[in-house]
Amino acid sequence: MNTTLQLLAVGQSIWYDNIQRSLLQNGALAGMIARGEIRGVTSNPTIFMNAITKSQDYDSSLLPLIRAGLTDEEIFFQLAIEDIQAAADLFLPLYRQTDGGDGYVSLEVNPDLANDAAGTLAQAQELWRRVNRPNLMIKIPATPAGIPAITAAIAAGLNVNVTLIFSRQRYGEVMNAYLTGLEQRVADGLGLEQIASVASFFVSRVDTHIDARLQTMIAQGGAAAAQAQSLLGQAAIANARVAYADFQQVFSAPRFQKLKARGARRQRPLWASTSTKNPAYRDVIYIEELIGPDTVNTVPPQTLTAFLDHGQIRPSLQENLDPARQLFADLNAAGISIDEVTLQLEHEGVKSFSEAFAVLLKAIHDRR
Repeated sequence: MNTTLQLLAVGQSIWYDNIQRSLLQNGALAGMIARGEIRGVTSNPTIFMNAITKSQDYDSSLLPLIRAGLTDEEIFFQLAIEDIQAAADLFLPLYRQTDGGDGYVSLEVNPDLANDAAGTLAQAQELWRRVNRPNLMIKIPATPAGIPAITAAIAAGLNVNVTLIFSRQRYGEVMNAYLTGLEQRVADGLGLEQIASVASFFVSRVDTHIDARLQTMIAQGGAAAAQAQSLLGQAAIANARVAYADFQQVFSAPRFQKLKARGARRQRPLWASTSTKNPAYRDVIYIEELIGPDTVNTVPPQTLTAFLDHGQIRPSLQENLDPARQLFADLNAAGISIDEVTLQLEHEGVKSFSEAFAVLLKAIHDRR
């Protein structure tokens, strides 16, 4: 039994944080599904930017779209929708086998809409209609403007992958948005059984940011250096573990139980940004340390390969919860506020995806 199937026995699903047309055409993605290595796919503007700009996979499809007079953005979404539809079709048997538990493929709205609630909802509904697959998830960022769009999308019957969550405060807003959307459906006399959602909580970037600040303190020496050294490489996992405790509390409370009785599903936490950025850390640390029931971990190719090779399984998510909470007090005492860090990371995440989207559209424009 491979390690991802062992994870499934603990209650966690591995999704693949990658999509490219060659994977769909050469059977590689189908093979990973057949071997039980992955149970879903996520995409984002950076992934599509790399797929389209660093390969010739899409050149033959570009020509008729250019001749048809489509804009650069229209061309991108047409290419992306074709890939998402093909991937969703590959996962459809798993989706049906698990009664909608797994087998989802995610497509993100234009990141330039991150501060436009109405525009986000309109594009989410348009993409949902155009892809026309029951196992599609529309990715909506957890920005202040994204929160009401999430509620409205859930109420409208869309599956939603909420992305770019860094803080517990924003995560609380995301869970509330999901539950509010379900409650609106109940008020409208609509069913809940077919609605699915995940909340993508970003992990490794928290360590990257906080470790850089701690390393500066260490380099300066003095009394604070030893304390800073002891705090390295812990914040991201602690942040996720405390968020998981929030998830357990919210989805065991009476508010959700009423919805569950009507067929509602839990909005599973999805650990995102789980490749190891610091070579000093174990290459599968953000999988091994975040294993628990009702969760998803979406991993890029190199991390999946490493985990299949030497990943180790234990139910780690609920370990050391009190030390995790204490860590943030220690960081705060050192002058590092987790709230300020996560807000900055949210802004940087939106900016990064917008920049990748701009590069992608420029590449399509240049190929004309």
